[in-house]
Amino acid sequence: MLITGKKISTFREQNSDGFKKDVYYRLLQNKNYNWRKLLTLSTIKILSLVHKVQQIKLTRVLIIDDTVDGKRGKKIEGSCDKLWSNKEKKSIRGVNTVSLNYSDGISNFMLDFAISFNNYMRVKLEDFTNELNYRTNGYKRRAEGLIGKSQIALDMVRRAINSGIYADYLLVDSWYSKPVFIKEVKEMGLELISRLANNNKIWNFIGSQRTIDAVYRRFKKIKRIKIGYYGKIQYTYFSAIVRHRWAGKLKIVFIKTDSNLIPIVSTNLNLSDEEIIELYKRRWDIEQGYKNLRTYFGFGQEQHRIYEALIARITLSFLTHNLISYINRMEGKSETIGSTFEELEYKLTALAISMELFLEILEEIAKIEEFVKAGEELAQIARILGVVRQKLLGWRCER
Repeated sequence: MLITGKKISTFREQNSDGFKKDVYYRLLQNKNYNWRKLLTLSTIKILSLVHKVQQIKLTRVLIIDDTVDGKRGKKIEGSCDKLWSNKEKKSIRGVNTVSLNYSDGISNFMLDFAISFNNYMRVKLEDFTNELNYRTNGYKRRAEGLIGKSQIALDMVRRAINSGIYADYLLVDSWYSKPVFIKEVKEMGLELISRLANNNKIWNFIGSQRTIDAVYRRFKKIKRIKIGYYGKIQYTYFSAIVRHRWAGKLKIVFIKTDSNLIPIVSTNLNLSDEEIIELYKRRWDIEQGYKNLRTYFGFGQEQHRIYEALIARITLSFLTHNLISYINRMEGKSETIGSTFEELEYKLTALAISMELFLEILEEIAKIEEFVKAGEELAQIARILGVVRQKLLGWRCER
């Protein structure tokens, strides 16, 4: 069901002898299950296996980003109005998911996520369906939605580091890249690379050139301007070292296109301009992860009204994505995750058909008179295997 992205109702229609639908709903809606722990421990195990084949020279990064998926229902718990969607270029009603991704430049894995609320929640927390004790995992997942995206991001990075996950850099976009955020990331012992928001209220540097524009104008006159290309787009760039009261010493690479000034900041002053630019491009890995999640694993298409079920379904989408990414990596494939997904789906179909044929052979053998006594045992084995097949693979093949 996870691999094919089938709805529970569709899965049940094609598998009448499998688990009843209430079993699935109770699983998803349970307020005590620690879904975060399931995702974290499974990903740590996957990464430990990946590290055995990982080249030492690869640069490992953590990536923070958030995405908005539209939800039309008025009673969907966790959905909010007035969420800006970069995809639709307008404010919509939906769910805002903040995610933490791990990438080594070859594979990427989803480590953690949280749903962030704004002041325009469609359903207030006190009106959520399940009544929760403050000690339950469900209550904690609700409470974290109120602390703001920056704090959610910092908490996720801190949990990842404390669980033993190592990365060379943290990549974030300009929304998260604020002085206090950078300060806290540095205190965790992690280097950060991000785009800076050209906002004078956020960024005031020490010295006579206090704003980003002022720093750019000052150093443009004395720095050697270099030329780079992003596809067919030509840009110029140079760097400067600045100091901020909270963020400390920073290296800013100013990228200038025909219409935009893009400042990229690094807390590692020893990186070259080119290395900073190339590393920041790796932030695209999480966008590719979102695309795969939506295309193959039903992310953003959850049809659950209850908040705990929404958390569970997103977790299972992330978990399945990680497993397919791991299979793709271990098989040494250069293709995208989609080819591995389709191949695995085909293998499951073949397995179901093979098991079906095997059961039919057992049943025919059980009917032969010379094997009457043994036939009873074979028939019993066939019945047991039939139940297992229907529960696990029944959606693939109808008898």
